[in-house]
Amino acid sequence: QVHLVESGGGSVQAGGSLRLSCVASGSGFSINVMNWYRQGPGKQRELVATISSRGNTNYRDSVKGRFTISRDNAKNTVYLQMNSLKPEDTAVYYCNVVLTSAPPNYGATYWGQGTQVTVSS
Repeated sequence: QVHLVESGGGSVQAGGSLRLSCVASGSGFSINVMNWYRQGPGKQRELVATISSRGNTNYRDSVKGRFTISRDNAKNTVYLQMNSLKPEDTAVYYCNVVLTSAPPNYGATYWGQGTQVTVSS
């Protein structure tokens, strides 16, 4: 079992910055991919950014150049640096991890509880 705890959300004005963190805890696990998703009011959950175990990253088009995902494998932590925030970035942000496919992890996936980000104009 892996437990994810996010932090760093809050309220900012447009153009501001926030840094989200997500720490994974548990025993006997090995993380492959770490992701940040978000779900805005009345919207479906969407993938924001992803980082592989080797540090390869991908972003949705709307956040490219503004958001940066990074990870610290020694701390089982993933970060999302969000700059030049816009009102449309307002959402609950969720951390998601996918474990390695080999036993005993079998590619299991886990979610954090979410952290609210509100951007005012």
